[in-house]
Amino acid sequence: MATMTPVLKRSHQFHAEAHVLSGELNRPVQQKIEPHLPVALKDERGGHLTRFTEDVSIEGLISFKTGHTRVSGSKSLKHQGWVTLTTSIIEGYNVLEVVTADRVVSQVSTDHPYPELPQNNDAPNPEPPYENGHVPHVTFLGSKFENLQVGGFPLKLTLNLDICGKKPKDNKSYLEDADFLSRVQKQVKAIVGASFLPASIKKLYNDRLTEIENVASHKGGWTVDDDPVKVTCSIVESIDIKGIPIPGLETIGNVLVIPHFGAVLLGDLEVGLEKSDPSNGFTRHDPGSSSYAKGGGAELSNYFELTMLEMELGCIAHGNVIAAKSKTNGQTSP
Repeated sequence: MATMTPVLKRSHQFHAEAHVLSGELNRPVQQKIEPHLPVALKDERGGHLTRFTEDVSIEGLISFKTGHTRVSGSKSLKHQGWVTLTTSIIEGYNVLEVVTADRVVSQVSTDHPYPELPQNNDAPNPEPPYENGHVPHVTFLGSKFENLQVGGFPLKLTLNLDICGKKPKDNKSYLEDADFLSRVQKQVKAIVGASFLPASIKKLYNDRLTEIENVASHKGGWTVDDDPVKVTCSIVESIDIKGIPIPGLETIGNVLVIPHFGAVLLGDLEVGLEKSDPSNGFTRHDPGSSSYAKGGGAELSNYFELTMLEMELGCIAHGNVIAAKSKTNGQTSP
């Protein structure tokens, strides 16, 4: 009698989230800025969710005319995999009359291809780690700054939407891709050496460089038993400030230092691995799904989090403000 090959049903947990504004002001007023327009998709069904608001002002210090967030997850029409899209849009953005933008878009999309299971008649429950559908293709197409200005003077930005490059070979994580890590390390090293950085920003980039070096030296990949791991880079390669008559204005990489205002980080991208499981907010469409594999459903998830504008305010105001943030990840089981 022939041995029957077990048929395992593939499933995918969509995960997408976004918001348009958050942070905290310490001076001239003390106020926590709760996330505006938070939206999230965390299940196997997928779907499409949107939120919108207009005419928002935080004590007249920070304002925007309109904000949009949307998340979606669906089956691919090209293959049997899964596509996730998350978008955050802020329009008419104004921070203390110093930094303004007509429109800023943060958009991340991941494409998890449908993986092939190995043919093994002797394995009743094959659970191959990291088959071809666990690491996604990623694109930041659509992310942009429209008429970003400082003090009324437009900034010219050079973007690199391909900072992550192609999906790594052999279905390895992006954090195991030597080419990607080399690009990130080079980018961060160039910023660390700038003498004009505020102490807090210099420490931040030194910490980022240490993270990259630790990831690059790691051998053998990661498992669900490891702590979350990440590296941070930027889709902004450079900021052109030539001809802007603001004394003391400085820039390096994606960092803009504005005298009497603070530091602005443009297009920060965090790429990492984290453990995802039902207890972390995922809801299973099919409670009997094979996604509940060993470890109570815990699996490693590749994630990409893009923050288009982050400001550390100093002097005329103090605080931290984030605008246009989006994140996607997801996990395919088994």
